[in-house]
Amino acid sequence: MRDAASSLSFPLTLLIGLFVAGLVISNIIAVKLIALGPFILPAAVVVFPVTYIIGDVVTEVYGYRVARRMIWTGFAGNLLAVLAAAAGGLLPPAPFWKGQAAYQEILGFAPRLLLASFTAYLVGEFANAAVLAKMKVRTRGRYMLPRFWVSTVVGEALDSAVFLTLAFGGIVPSGVLLRLIPTHAGAKILYEFLASPFSAALARALKRWEGMDVFDVDTRLNPFLVME
Repeated sequence: MRDAASSLSFPLTLLIGLFVAGLVISNIIAVKLIALGPFILPAAVVVFPVTYIIGDVVTEVYGYRVARRMIWTGFAGNLLAVLAAAAGGLLPPAPFWKGQAAYQEILGFAPRLLLASFTAYLVGEFANAAVLAKMKVRTRGRYMLPRFWVSTVVGEALDSAVFLTLAFGGIVPSGVLLRLIPTHAGAKILYEFLASPFSAALARALKRWEGMDVFDVDTRLNPFLVME
């Protein structure tokens, strides 16, 4: 059996790549607001929950240490995308190019929104991974679907609460903000609940493929111990 924390198989490499891509894409398309019936949500709702699905699968199969590295890799990838977009916006446009205003509107992230997004991402993803890792040990690996559900509710609820509070606190009335948080979180949680049978099936298939099923019995859940 390989050490999951020191070996990158093709399935794990692919999952990490999809995780980073999903995160970067989410932050780009989130500037568009969509209407789903009476609910107004960012377009990122179509892909951002995929990062939590991948986070669940990676934590379940490879353990918290690998998930921790993946989460920080996603953070670095997103930071690079933001810096690249900012640099592109600062460069002088060609005289014949008329898209500078549109570029700035779509890719010109406001500092407050960036801080809110980055903070919410780290809080939510690490909470999701930590809860799932602990529950797996406590349940001795049983009840995979309920474990996925509980960790998803915790992670997504924290993500939405942190993001909306940091991004719009003091701007949006507190009563409106308190209504927005469960709506924002609920849409993503519903998405993941519907996808959870697929997530569980993928996790079981990967356990057979990789020949591993990591239990974080002695793993320290400090999110900053990246080199552990």
